[in-house]
Amino acid sequence: MKKLSIRDFVILALLAAILLLMSVTPLGYLNIGPLAITFNIIPVAIAAIALGPTGGLIAGCVFGLTSFLQCIGIGGSSAMGVVLFGINPVLAFIQRFVPRALDGWLLGYIYRFFEKRTKSYVACAATGFLSAFLNTLLFMTALVVLFGHTEYVQGLIAGRNVIVFVCAFVGVNAIAEMISATLLTGAVGAALDKAGLLQRRK
Repeated sequence: MKKLSIRDFVILALLAAILLLMSVTPLGYLNIGPLAITFNIIPVAIAAIALGPTGGLIAGCVFGLTSFLQCIGIGGSSAMGVVLFGINPVLAFIQRFVPRALDGWLLGYIYRFFEKRTKSYVACAATGFLSAFLNTLLFMTALVVLFGHTEYVQGLIAGRNVIVFVCAFVGVNAIAEMISATLLTGAVGAALDKAGLLQRRK
């Protein structure tokens, strides 16, 4: 794990502050039914781009914590989170926290892969797209693995194939997240690169 410099800590603190602000305003979550369109993944992707896997992991942990706190009505409320917390608080924490932390960590390596092979905007945009894709994939995988046996999730699945259920359930939410994350992460990341705040590896 890379050691963070003072500059890195400043950037990380700013992104963490943005995440906390987004978590308590409509900027972070747009609730539609039991799920929400999540924009908080964008600062996590930017942290991974600017600071590597360590920064991505820390930002992902902040995101995961704010997501879990919604289960108990802090910083907003998640209809699904409230139900899952009522079923098993520990598993609810794992399901809300771990996928976001893992997503941020992986994004650091994903950006490193792309930055060596393509232009800055493309590398950042690809990282943004995968941030939303992985967020949805890991979140839904954790939901099915940890709570798939419960009456609540079985009611949502309604006898369908699990893959069909996941695709139908996330639907428009996932598409909106992927489009916004791709465009905004690409633009912000390219701007940071132009400002000399990203160190591209050769």
